[in-house]
Amino acid sequence: MAVTPVNAKTLSTPRLVFIFITILFDKLGESLIFPILPFLVERFRSDAFTLGMLVSSYAIAQFIAIPIIGALSDRYGRRPVMLVCVLGTAISYFIFGFATTLWMLFFSRILDGATGGVAATAQAYIADISAPEDRAKNFGITGAAFGLGFTLGPALGGALAGISLNLPVFVAGSIALLNFGLGYFVLAESLDKEHRRPLALRDFNPIGQLSDILRDGRIQGLLISFFIFNFAFAGFSSIFVLFLNTRYGWGPSQAAMVFFFIGIVSTIVQGGLIRQLLPRFGEAKLAVAGLVLVVLAFSGVVLIPAGSPVLIPALYTTQAMLALGVGLVIPSLRGLISIRVSAQEQGKTLGGNQALQSVASILGPLWAGWIFDRSGMLSPFWMGALFMMMAVGFALTNLPRRRLSV
Repeated sequence: MAVTPVNAKTLSTPRLVFIFITILFDKLGESLIFPILPFLVERFRSDAFTLGMLVSSYAIAQFIAIPIIGALSDRYGRRPVMLVCVLGTAISYFIFGFATTLWMLFFSRILDGATGGVAATAQAYIADISAPEDRAKNFGITGAAFGLGFTLGPALGGALAGISLNLPVFVAGSIALLNFGLGYFVLAESLDKEHRRPLALRDFNPIGQLSDILRDGRIQGLLISFFIFNFAFAGFSSIFVLFLNTRYGWGPSQAAMVFFFIGIVSTIVQGGLIRQLLPRFGEAKLAVAGLVLVVLAFSGVVLIPAGSPVLIPALYTTQAMLALGVGLVIPSLRGLISIRVSAQEQGKTLGGNQALQSVASILGPLWAGWIFDRSGMLSPFWMGALFMMMAVGFALTNLPRRRLSV
């Protein structure tokens, strides 16, 4: 099928809508299994560290693959890379659903991670078709897709789990297949041939790529800040359902409602509010404000005792702060990183940033699961708040003072 490349200088609303749908379907499938993952793993092992290792196995595979995926998308275009990634995700879900042993669960997550380049490739696609000054706002659209996917997915997953624990996994695989079919027939290429770059041997070395971007003084502090943010947030995400079950006795449906609420707030922030706030405050101020809100959210969770008469409103208040903070941080930091590099570096830089996020997603769940088992269920939250404060500090080192002045 012939595909006409998009003019990189022209913002195309229909193409943004399609990228929104692609990411929505991708995250909807992923988040369907959030409320049930600890209960699926419990069939084989019940400790938090095993759960953390399963989450990290996905991130390890993604860390190795993402820089290669980014480089391939810079060489061959975004469309073929995105389609392969979506198809790999679909296959991995069906393997997960049919798993009868623990190693099959791990294999499926590794396969999903190895083809887990949808988000990074979609971000490069958006960078291709957006003017530099519009990138942070348009990255907010992808954030809204994330938020809506995480809104609908856990709620649907919790409902389907009432029928069968495996059903949400098969539905996730079917959604990924639908996403692949839609992309095959509709998705146009965004990177014209004159902006493509040849592959180099270094592009296949994730450590080398990370070393390159981390030495880039234009984005170094922002990348470290984003890494710390993702490390703490990945740790939180991996044990939060287990925390709700252990501390408050909540099951899949109650945990799903919390994720549903987080998704609603995140969708509102990244889908609309961020576009109103950016022209007034700019990416730098919003990134710092978002990190501070996450610090307050993590700290608030520690202070809510089991059996408190205000448990539900207090917990939902902390998660509203968390969703607002995350909704500000992600598009703002991505926008700050993207506008500091050239058009030819977008795939490599955003892919490298995704790989750095994968490292955080490897280490964060392992750290949170280990701390949860060894030091108590509250440890990941108060330590996570300290990490978020560190992220604020690193972001400030890479932001000129004038960008933060009122």
